[in-house]
Parts: sequence; structure tokens; C-alpha cells
Amino acid sequence: MASIFTKIITGDIPSYKVAEDDLFFAFLDINPVAKGHTLVVPKTEVDYIFHLEDDILQKMMLFAKKVGVAIEKAIPCNRIGISVIGLEVPHAHIHLMPISKLYDMSFEKTRLNFSEEEYKQIASAIRENLVL
Repeated sequence: MASIFTKIITGDIPSYKVAEDDLFFAFLDINPVAKGHTLVVPKTEVDYIFHLEDDILQKMMLFAKKVGVAIEKAIPCNRIGISVIGLEVPHAHIHLMPISKLYDMSFEKTRLNFSEEEYKQIASAIRENLVL
């Protein structure tokens, strides 16, 4: 059965797409820890990030870097935090989160909620700063 991320990539589940190329897809987390919280996933469904082929993992990190730079330009923050947990969805993924202090990356804090229009504006602002 396809993961929820595969369903997002194929368009079966709507998303707020930030970036896409032949191998990867980036979209806003709909249960974000921070404004601009973005997920980067490979289009090929692999459960665990360390099960990705080395060249794909390398390319995924470079893709994530480009997305992270765009987020940093679009959302006021000190840095872009990176988190790889991999327990909640059986599809390798990287969390990119705008942060100004360590607590900003805590998955235990209250999640943010944005309107559809706000999600669209956030995704658009990131895309405007993206150079693939």
C-alpha cells in the first residue's frame, strides 16, 4: 500500500508543494512545528532514510539544501533546522524548520495551524526564493 507521502506526490492527496524535480518532492507540513516547516521526500518510496542508495541520499540532501535556503529567505529565522526521525510515516523524509532557538524544533510543543490561504502564501513565498 502506498504511503501518505506517495499519495501526496501522485496528487491523490492535496498538498502545498514547495519544490519538485525528477527525484524529490518538497511540501509544507500540514501540522507544522514552525511557519515554513517543510518536508522533503524522495519520489521512490523507501521506508528508512539510511536504506536509500548513497547517490540518492546525497542528492536528497543537496535538494533539501536548496529548499532550506529558500525557506530561510522567505521566513524570518536565524537558521533552518533539519530533523530526520522516520517513525511516523514509512517513507524516508527530512523535516526543514525555520528556527531562532533550539526549542523551535521541539515536536512536543503545540503545533501551528494556518488557513488554506496562509499555507498557499507560505508555499508561494518559499517557491519565489527557490533556485533549483
